[in-house]
Amino acid sequence: MIEWESRGVLHVSDKLARLKTALDEKYKIESEIGRGGAAVVYLAFDQKHRRRVAVKVLRPEVANALGPERFLREIEIAAQLTHPHILPLYDSGEAESFLFYVMPYIEGDTLEDRMVKEGRLTVSESLRIAVQVSDALDYAHRHDVIHRDIKPGNVLFADGHAVISDFGFARALNRASSDLTPTGLAVGTPAYMSPEQASGSEELDGRTDLYSLGCMLYEMLVGEPPFTAKTAQAVLARHAGETPPSMRVVRPEIPEHVEVAVNRALAKAKQDRWQTGDEMAKALREKARV
Repeated sequence: MIEWESRGVLHVSDKLARLKTALDEKYKIESEIGRGGAAVVYLAFDQKHRRRVAVKVLRPEVANALGPERFLREIEIAAQLTHPHILPLYDSGEAESFLFYVMPYIEGDTLEDRMVKEGRLTVSESLRIAVQVSDALDYAHRHDVIHRDIKPGNVLFADGHAVISDFGFARALNRASSDLTPTGLAVGTPAYMSPEQASGSEELDGRTDLYSLGCMLYEMLVGEPPFTAKTAQAVLARHAGETPPSMRVVRPEIPEHVEVAVNRALAKAKQDRWQTGDEMAKALREKARV
């Protein structure tokens, strides 16, 4: 018998049972390993290839807003990306109204987890991670794919190397942003959003990802993002109108050239930022010898 919650929403246990049944021929769902506003991630066993995988399943309201054709089209574009610092896409599809995609299961912490545990990272480790992410972004941007949600929670570590997850997912959400408005789901994460993304501009390019990377590198070095506030709206306002606090005042051992590089990434006008991931990576690599 189907159990119902208030307002006619299917009980969580029933949804999980339906998901397991829908995917059973290909993937055995083992346990939930993460959730966010748009999707839930499950650890599963790929029966054909005999390996553990991560299956990301969109929440029903998000799946309804996107629609299967739009979702699968955007995910297919991201599936073409092949780079050592981009988490590959194994599979995607629709099953019994569930929209999902499948990625390698990476054991261990995300960059967000690491910073929660360790606080700020060493300068050399921060720059090493930033260079790897810059390289990945340069590759994706040259293939006309913008991530739109670069943040510590989307950076994982495979054998110690940084890999970016969820390429294509934020792109799909962005394409359906007007349809998602009633769900209350924002595209992007306020602490890492460029001024143009925060303003709702549809004319985004790779430089919005580089701004987000600048925010992330700032956080790795200082211990918190460049702009914080009590509400998302206040954070976005600070991105639009304020200069980030000096990193070297907080942490004097940060080299001056590193602060200059981060400040350039965080320029309000995108023409004043690093113009490509390769440009940013080279500056960090040459200065830091990583």
